[in-house]
Amino acid sequence: MKPPSIVAALVGLLLAPHAQALDVSRADVQDYVNDLVKHQGLDADYVLAMLESTETQQSILDAMARPAERTKPWREYRAIFMTPERIQAGVEFWKENEARLKTVSEKTGVPPEMLAGIVGVETFFGQRTGKFRILDSLSTLAFDYPPRSRFFRSELTQLFLLARDDNIEIDKALGSYAGAMGVPQFIPSSYRNFAVDGDGDGRRDLFGNWDDVLASVANYFVVHKWRPAEPVVTRGTLVRPVDQKPEDNKLSADMTVATLSAKGVRFSTDLDLSAPAGLMALDGDDGTEYWVAFHNFYVITRYNRSVMYALAAYQLGQAVGEAVRLTQTASIDTP
Repeated sequence: MKPPSIVAALVGLLLAPHAQALDVSRADVQDYVNDLVKHQGLDADYVLAMLESTETQQSILDAMARPAERTKPWREYRAIFMTPERIQAGVEFWKENEARLKTVSEKTGVPPEMLAGIVGVETFFGQRTGKFRILDSLSTLAFDYPPRSRFFRSELTQLFLLARDDNIEIDKALGSYAGAMGVPQFIPSSYRNFAVDGDGDGRRDLFGNWDDVLASVANYFVVHKWRPAEPVVTRGTLVRPVDQKPEDNKLSADMTVATLSAKGVRFSTDLDLSAPAGLMALDGDDGTEYWVAFHNFYVITRYNRSVMYALAAYQLGQAVGEAVRLTQTASIDTP
């Protein structure tokens, strides 16, 4: 019989996520490197060295097959984010960054609640930014995930360009299994296209600079046509049955305030009757919930292509904002 320590070690190896070095001699990898050198002017030896250091990880492929937005109903998905612990963390984040939130919001028209909701859902207000090396995530998905290999090869290219243009150490940067990085979890193309220098120091740092983080999240919304002072979403009720199931929810408004009202959906809004609107059905704690989404809601879905994500980010931000106001009121009332 083997000593217990050896048995434990063997069991650990058997249970450990499968990983293996990327074979850079593969034809598809060689073609990729040649294309990068030809079209982006990168050094072949550098690119090969980076790719040789990567590991293809089965845990990344497994995670891609079961994202929470696709496997959980709304009641379970919402419960992940709407917790007392996360809301309290949001209150502390707000207190520490109140001046930044106010400045960015006044400049862009994106409410501080929305900024808080995004970073709260994405990374627990910067506390959980990911454990995967971005280079491993993107190389695994670029060369061993056929359903979206083209997309992830493009993102891998954007990562190499970030290293060149923004001096990001991509061999050390950590993030999500899908290649998102930093506090706001931007994928490389979003980092390059939407990140901004919020404090004017000449760098775009989404890993530890809150001025850059908040300005970049707001900029993402502005570029995708956020409308200041307009509503996001409101709860609806039905006066007669509507043929709408969770799987029917769309990522863009396909009706108007007027047509939804005519269908028998009752909701409150100050928007014009011609304003775009969409109906969502979600599996809530007490049965089906109906929500009416407006233009700004669908802007949030550009950040993550999921109606549940957008609603969770919105609700978390609202909860944090309300908790902050209650704290401030209590402080004023205390003798």
